[in-house]
Amino acid sequence: MRCERCRFAPRWCICAAFQAVECPLQVDVLIHRREFHRPTSTGRLINRVVPASRQHLFLRETPPEAASVVTPGRTVWILHPRGEDLPSEVAPETLQVLLIDGSWREAGRMAQTVTSWGRMVRLPAAGPTRNHLRGQENDGNYSTIESLIFLLTALGLENQATQLRLQFELHVYAGLRARGAKEKAEEFLADSPARLAFPELIQAMNERRPNYGSF
Repeated sequence: MRCERCRFAPRWCICAAFQAVECPLQVDVLIHRREFHRPTSTGRLINRVVPASRQHLFLRETPPEAASVVTPGRTVWILHPRGEDLPSEVAPETLQVLLIDGSWREAGRMAQTVTSWGRMVRLPAAGPTRNHLRGQENDGNYSTIESLIFLLTALGLENQATQLRLQFELHVYAGLRARGAKEKAEEFLADSPARLAFPELIQAMNERRPNYGSF
């Protein structure tokens, strides 16, 4: 049994720490059909914690059309490592960001479909990924939600970036615990802002619960 919202088993449910993040830019997530069913998907996390964001399911046979995704009156940025440098001095309220959510192979195929929809933009390197739930093929590859966090920071939306990072870090910690990787989870938590932001929830996760066993 899993929570219908966060997709974790009850023992590791993080919904008690839910905090909605409001953004002036339009956020859209193009999610591959396989990624949609993965509990570790950070694209799904974005759609959960950013209420105004939208999700578009990508099916290879019938991919979405630009008209169903692109918002009139906004400049579309498609975040991708092979894009151009991030433009400067852009008002967030004029932007629509399209995030591609899937494995790196899936994301590459999806990017080919949406290249003409807007401007392909890459973010500056920001150190190693914090997504310890997934292996990254190359340095500088980040999870979908980390890309959004970096973009918010670059646009000067520090408060929104901080709120989103807290939700992401808690998601990673709970995911590691759900896998039984307690030692790795505690190492991750030692450097995580989630440790101080959600002490009661994290303490509750570490309490032994007979109904769910112990890890």
